[in-house]
Amino acid sequence: MTTPALEVITVQKRRISCDGGGALGHPRVFLEMGQDNQVECPYCDRKFVLSPGAAEAEHH
Repeated sequence: MTTPALEVITVQKRRISCDGGGALGHPRVFLEMGQDNQVECPYCDRKFVLSPGAAEAEHH
């Protein structure tokens, strides 16, 4: 059984960074979606989802 992500953030690019947010965050990590349209942070379980319009914009 999987638990849902704590927070889902819509982004415009496939490469993003996450620091957990706030004063008690975690080290900044850079995450790549590759061919997927989402990626989860291994530290805080935030889920980053690519905006539907962003996928087409990257291919131009």
